[in-house]
Amino acid sequence: MGIAMIAFMTISCKNETKPEVKTIEIANEAYKKLDPNATYAKAEFTIEGMTCAIGCAKTIEKKIAKMEGVKSATVDFDRKLAMVEYNDVKVTPTSLEETVTKVADIYKVSNMKTVNVFSEKDAAQ
Repeated sequence: MGIAMIAFMTISCKNETKPEVKTIEIANEAYKKLDPNATYAKAEFTIEGMTCAIGCAKTIEKKIAKMEGVKSATVDFDRKLAMVEYNDVKVTPTSLEETVTKVADIYKVSNMKTVNVFSEKDAAQ
């Protein structure tokens, strides 16, 4: 019993512990730099082919939001509507459409239009 106790204490006790240092990289979008002098346009467009809110709409929303020059992106699955605010020098309606269709070839963009204010959810009902 005494030998087991000594062995246990030797193995379980350390004289000195050193803290572990970990480096964590933060995703670029958390620190996305937006040009304060840029002109930001707002676009709304329909996305056909989405079958769910999480797998489809959120994936498309994240892809658009990661584009350089995009200030904000929202994809409303229920309305099949994307609302994007973007730097009109770095992003074009064509590049928005290409980003959506590159997620999966089942997604189709239509009714692309520039707006001053995003449409309200209640207005579409």
